[in-house]
Amino acid sequence: QLQASGGGLVQAGGSLRLPCAASGRTFSTYVMGWFRQAPGKEREFIATISWAGTRRYYSDSVKGRFTISRDNAENTVYLQMNSLKPEDTAVYYCAADDNGVSDSVSVESERYDYWGQGTQVTVSS
Repeated sequence: QLQASGGGLVQAGGSLRLPCAASGRTFSTYVMGWFRQAPGKEREFIATISWAGTRRYYSDSVKGRFTISRDNAENTVYLQMNSLKPEDTAVYYCAADDNGVSDSVSVESERYDYWGQGTQVTVSS
């Protein structure tokens, strides 16, 4: 089970940090990812991180502004979002892929087995 939080209303240029807490004993073997979906748009990949955090991959739309990290001792993955823009407004979802290998990352949403409920991020101009 995944529980994302930390969303809210922020002005353009501001920052937010989204935690996603996972239950279960196998979090450290999940490839984790963040996606977002804006109204009227398809779900979009944002970032992914390997088991030990040694590999990370970002979409071009957030590269250099967002950072994904994880704390396996706390069963939590984070998305640090800086320099936010109005076009970042969306519902943000965390997801877990339990079929990856130790140094893999996952970009396709179809690879993910578990999804959080989403948290709303609104960026005002």
